[in-house]
Amino acid sequence: MALRRGGGGALGLLLLLLGAACLIPRSAQVRRLARCPATCSCTKESIICVGSSWVPRIVPGDISSLSLVNGTFSEIKDRMFSHLPSLQLLLLNSNSFTIIRDDAFAGLFHLEYLFIEGNKIETISRNAFRGLRDLTHLDLRGNKFECDCKAKWLYLWLKMTNSTVSDVLCSGPPEYQEKKLNDVTSFDYECTTTGIQTNEDGWKMERGFMNAFLFKHPFPDFVVHQTLPYQSVSVDTFNSKNDVYVAIAQPSMENCMVLEWDHIEMNFRSYDNITGQSIVGCKAILIDDQVFVVVAQLFGGSHIYKYDESWTKFVKFQDIEVSRISKPNDIELFQIDDETFFVIADSSKAGLSTVYKWNSKGFYSYQSLHEWFRDTDAEFVDIDGKSHLILSSRSQVPIILQWNKSSKKFVPHGDIPNMEDVLAVKSFRMHNTLYLSLTRFIGDSRVMRWNSKQFVEIQALPSRGAMTLQPFSFKDNHYLALGSDYTFSQIYQWDKEKQLFKKFKEIYVQAPRSFTAVSTDRRDFFFASSFKGKTKIFEHIIVDLSL
Repeated sequence: MALRRGGGGALGLLLLLLGAACLIPRSAQVRRLARCPATCSCTKESIICVGSSWVPRIVPGDISSLSLVNGTFSEIKDRMFSHLPSLQLLLLNSNSFTIIRDDAFAGLFHLEYLFIEGNKIETISRNAFRGLRDLTHLDLRGNKFECDCKAKWLYLWLKMTNSTVSDVLCSGPPEYQEKKLNDVTSFDYECTTTGIQTNEDGWKMERGFMNAFLFKHPFPDFVVHQTLPYQSVSVDTFNSKNDVYVAIAQPSMENCMVLEWDHIEMNFRSYDNITGQSIVGCKAILIDDQVFVVVAQLFGGSHIYKYDESWTKFVKFQDIEVSRISKPNDIELFQIDDETFFVIADSSKAGLSTVYKWNSKGFYSYQSLHEWFRDTDAEFVDIDGKSHLILSSRSQVPIILQWNKSSKKFVPHGDIPNMEDVLAVKSFRMHNTLYLSLTRFIGDSRVMRWNSKQFVEIQALPSRGAMTLQPFSFKDNHYLALGSDYTFSQIYQWDKEKQLFKKFKEIYVQAPRSFTAVSTDRRDFFFASSFKGKTKIFEHIIVDLSL
């Protein structure tokens, strides 16, 4: 029986702690949430509104996250959000407003993250950001400004602020087109423009052109195929005896649910259920004719289960020692020289990220990698024919370990510099070229390419509460799925001509924690796990409107 590696990664303690309002602990006194507006999705800590013409007002004062997407209001008025004094994150994406007035964000004394992206801004008043004393991140991406004398105040503000601000690009004058406002060296030329200007968002123009073009050509799309009525944090897939299965970790239900593809009903149906305590990862391992599932738990230790043909279910096969694995965060399966290994990334200070090896009777601890770094992810990757592990940690940049053929151990080999706060690294190949996707919760997630000497950055993707950036491919279509706790998740598609990923589709999944590609019966799916909502299964289809 062939070993087949699944596409999803298990995310553990960190994923449970980082939710839609994880940046600062929630007040102990949570008032009952008022009725959620029809255009919004609400939890006790966060509100996401799509297509709204106003800012929700009847809300408890301890809401910490507000996202307004595709809104139809024309301006951001003074003190527009002052009734939400506990806001820590405010996201304003793809709205219709053209003006941000003075004192627009007055009263938001605790606001740390402000994202104003892809809007139709024509004017930002000089005192628009006044009073934001705790602001640490400001993103004006997708808004290009005329870098004339009326933008001088913004230029000076950028020089003085202690906040991290995304690059502000100039649309004019000609000598500064596509340059950063920070790089403007002079404001001495005559001011002939009418104020700060903006171009229409480039993606929207391209999408309109593409829609007209696609009426004559088949094009891919993702549609919801099936919705599973439970939360989850990871999904793994495996094949056994010509059938396709998925293992879904459900910490709130304390289950590892195994589903099977039903060839008749054309749906995924329940097959078996492994119970436990706060299960955060289920990783299948196929060795010869045996099927094992590593079940990672936050409490009660982690275990390995084996499928028993006589009982037609998974039964406990082996315990994983608690002294090494305390708070598992990811499980990665790999093979070296026809031998089977898996590694568990441990996110506690007391635990050790550990490699385990199959010895024909069971799995035993083979190598402890390092301690005190609170690893959040482990990724096995072949670089120029040599085996490597990349470990991600919130306490340092991702480190690279290389397999030493003499000692048959992993040894330190280097790191990925200038990449702090990376939650996870995933490797993938396109046209025989090796790439990495690096997930960051706030800031920019990154795409990097191996150039035979080192990994170099080729693209930055805005991350708004991202816990996963998962690459996957169906035939010749290559995608990245970027999750978001604060707004829509984005699917990007690889553009062969520009050699970059471009926005392809928005999907809404509450607190997504993993995206996993699954193929069966000539049909392609991907599972979107949700820490706070229902798990969704999307199907990748080809639409042909010429028929």
